[in-house]
Formats: sequence, C-alpha cells, structure tokens
Amino acid sequence: MKYLLRRALFLLLATLILGSARLSAQEAKWDSTYRPGKYVAKVTAFKSEPKSKKDIIFLGNSITAGTDWSKLLDLPAAKNRGISGDITFGVLERLDDVIAGKPSKVFILIGINDISRNIPDSIILRNYRSIISRIEKGSKKTKIYFYTLLPVNSSFNKFKNHYGKDEHILWLNEEIKKLADKKVTVIDLYPHFLDDNKHLKAEYTKDGLHLNEAGYKVWADLLKNGGYLK
Repeated sequence: MKYLLRRALFLLLATLILGSARLSAQEAKWDSTYRPGKYVAKVTAFKSEPKSKKDIIFLGNSITAGTDWSKLLDLPAAKNRGISGDITFGVLERLDDVIAGKPSKVFILIGINDISRNIPDSIILRNYRSIISRIEKGSKKTKIYFYTLLPVNSSFNKFKNHYGKDEHILWLNEEIKKLADKKVTVIDLYPHFLDDNKHLKAEYTKDGLHLNEAGYKVWADLLKNGGYLK
C-alpha cells in the first residue's frame, strides 16, 4: 500500500514537473520575424525622405516615435526614425537606410518590445552590438548614442506583456553601459524616470510605458544639458 502511494505521488510530481517544463518552453518561444503592422509603410516613407550628413537620427520604437524631435529640441536636423512596436530585429532590417544617409549622429533606444515578446536578453544584447558594428563600419563619422531602457509602471495595467520583467530591463541596462567606448556614448535614461518604488514615474507617462509631454521634457533637458546635441 505504501509502495503504491509513493508511486502515485512520484507520478503526480513527475507530471507536474513535466507540465511546468512545457509551460516554460511555451513562454520562452519568440519570433525574430515579427514586424508591427505599419512597419513596411513607415520604412518606405523613411526611404523617400531626403538625407543629409547633418541629420541627427532618433532610432527606435513607439517611445521614440511619440514626439517631434525637431520641435522638442528646436533642432531642424533631427529626424524621427521610431516605429511603434518595433524590436531590435526590425531596426537591424531597416538600418541600411540610416547608414546610407551618413548622419552626423544616431540616438538609439530599442529593446522593451523585445523583452515583452520574450526575446532572450542575450539575443537582444547581440543585436545591440550588431547595430553598433554596422553603423561603425558603414558610416565611420557618425556619432553613436545608445540609451538605457526606461522603466515601466504596471499600476496603469495597460501593457501586461511589458510588466513583471524588470530584471530583464536591469540586466540589459548594465550591459548597455558596457557598450560605451570611444565611438559609442551611453546615455543612462533609466534613473531620470524612476520613482521611489523603482517604477516609471506616473507624472511622466500616459499609460505606464509611453511618455507624456512632461516625460519628453525631462528627456530633452537631459540631452541639452548633457551637451549631446553639440
């Protein structure tokens, strides 16, 4: 009887472990080919715009796309190359068009959507390095500025796939800081938007992920006061 009970408990435990492993495997699935719905149209529009070696490119996802950088910074040379929902693979796919313009500066913020879509941190970091390497090789005079990722605020309850993954943001931010060298300047955005609970400050966001006008003002002041636009 005891043997049968132990065997039943063992089988139950094994079933639970295997079920958990399968669930983890499902959660770990990710897709490098994902592109947001407006990706092709946006890339086509970007390609049609005139290019200049004086251009200052702001490259990223919806957080970059959410403001008019030329007006925000009073900087006519600023060009917004943000696409809502984009991931690092999407940036790599459209990077040649940026490189072809030989811009004077490129400011890069990308990765939070990768995290939300369960792309492994190591792959995101590899893509960061590829972005930098390709710009350095294809446009040697372009100055590269790489941002750390912003925090999120789950209290807004609007972007559940982005919540509960703070450890990935923190790990990537530490790795981003290590990318700094003579050709790459890292701008640490993260602490400037953090509240006492390690969340994105509510007064700087409209939905817990994207910035509002006050949030972009903080960002703009950081760029101006830090001398990054000179």
